[in-house]
Amino acid sequence: MRGMTTLLAALLALISVSASAADLNAQLSQFFKNRYGQSHQTADNLTVVIKTPEKMWPACEQPQFSLPGNSRMWGNISVAANCDQNRRYIQVQVQVSGSYLVATRQVLRGATITASDMRLEQGRLDTLPARTLIAADQAEGAIALRDIIPGQPVTMMMMRQPWRVKAGQTVTITASGDGFNISSEGKAMNNAAALQTVRVRMNSGQIVMGKVDANGNILISL
Repeated sequence: MRGMTTLLAALLALISVSASAADLNAQLSQFFKNRYGQSHQTADNLTVVIKTPEKMWPACEQPQFSLPGNSRMWGNISVAANCDQNRRYIQVQVQVSGSYLVATRQVLRGATITASDMRLEQGRLDTLPARTLIAADQAEGAIALRDIIPGQPVTMMMMRQPWRVKAGQTVTITASGDGFNISSEGKAMNNAAALQTVRVRMNSGQIVMGKVDANGNILISL
């Protein structure tokens, strides 16, 4: 009888552990799915594998999860799990399947990337190089910084956006504030793409900094 009681207790403990593991895994899976939704990305399949030993898991039933602002979207990630004033870090592997860009043909360094140079493929995103692109519009019109070979996953590091402003170019600067708009001209001191910062030497000799808009104008907020 004692043996049966011991066996029953062991089975109940195993069921409790399994339920706890399933619960934490479900919470983490939902957390990462919500994160994808907030960033307007989609994943055909998302699986969270917990790497941290169970004895180091958070003590409460519903921990609050958070990530550093620069955390990657998939792969090996450290998640902060907060239980009131107690914080623990859980190491997880986020496995994601979805679409990503590959080159359909060779793209030479310095060439402008066109829609026909790329195609979408399906596969495990977490096994790809860092900053692999997942949408065609992220690459179209960009300038290749290196030769890209057919079938190669296309990453952000392989390209740059075209310059909207080049060093030495005369540009229009618009300074805006509460109830006013002032425009003037100057010469750009560095190359810059849209939304990047450029330094401009004004006709007076003063140097200002602003952001480039899609039309190559420099915007300064005062």
